[in-house]
Amino acid sequence: MTDTVTMAHGSGGSATKELIENVFAAEFSNDTLNAMEDSAVVPASEKIALTTDSFVVKPVEYKGGNIGRLSICGTVNDLLMRGSKPEYITAGFILEEGLDIDLLKRIVKSAAETAREAGVRIVAGDTKVIDGNGGIYINTAGVGLLDPAAEDISAKRASDGDVIIVSGNLGDHHSAILTDRLGIDSDIESDNAPLVDIVGNLLKSGVEIHTLRDITRGGLATVLKELAESSGTCFYINENDIPASAAVKSFAAMLGLEPLYMGNEGKLAAVVAAKDVERALEIIRNSKYGADAVIVGEVKAEESRRGRLIVRTEIGSEREVGILKGEGLPRIC
Repeated sequence: MTDTVTMAHGSGGSATKELIENVFAAEFSNDTLNAMEDSAVVPASEKIALTTDSFVVKPVEYKGGNIGRLSICGTVNDLLMRGSKPEYITAGFILEEGLDIDLLKRIVKSAAETAREAGVRIVAGDTKVIDGNGGIYINTAGVGLLDPAAEDISAKRASDGDVIIVSGNLGDHHSAILTDRLGIDSDIESDNAPLVDIVGNLLKSGVEIHTLRDITRGGLATVLKELAESSGTCFYINENDIPASAAVKSFAAMLGLEPLYMGNEGKLAAVVAAKDVERALEIIRNSKYGADAVIVGEVKAEESRRGRLIVRTEIGSEREVGILKGEGLPRIC
């Protein structure tokens, strides 16, 4: 096998077979995938959640992860946000000619390890090789089985008196990507992680969850603004309570960024009934990847402020914020 991907690896012939067997099947092996049929047949007699996403992040390896881990986390977390249990994933790899085979193996291995951590199976996949300069892009699709107790979890359900919890510090993934691209020496690592434990523990507890949303591109501000618009409520958050590490705050201040708008790949916002908020906070803090969870604000049904996001500032004033404008540089997923 060559050291880099060549156009022959996308020909459908012996080089393609060699690539699939030595790189993908070696890591993604399971009974369904190993059958190598044109499509996977899997059991499902319940309501299912479906999602798909594409990952084009650069660099493809960064502190704390790579595009392989990211692609699994992104799809798993999207399924979790509707209260479903992620079960199956498909993975399509678009490889540019010249891609280093050892790099590809590391990415595929990371994707396989993350899938096992999340408890999902990669049951179908595809590879295409195109002209280029050694890049790699991944498309994933996922299927989750809907928990009957979670069918009502929706962006529309946030309501008067609800409390907003954020599962941890913001901006780690954005900072990790940006420091790498700028050549800045930093210890900040990406937070990319599957949030299976947090959501699973919340659902098992019976906490009244109205809305879940993972905080990715556009950051917390964009997510909460969209939730306020979907539910026809006003979201209030407290500037002092927005969580970010000292390193991220310093980095953001240096570049004129706001953690409120910085992207993440392992954080969620949970909107829960006020009566359950302390229990929900404890559950999240005791779950994997939720130790730094905090309450950041509340939801109000104010007719004159429907669809708005208001930040209560450190000096006691209020400022309205909107969704991220323009391009969120760099591409973080």
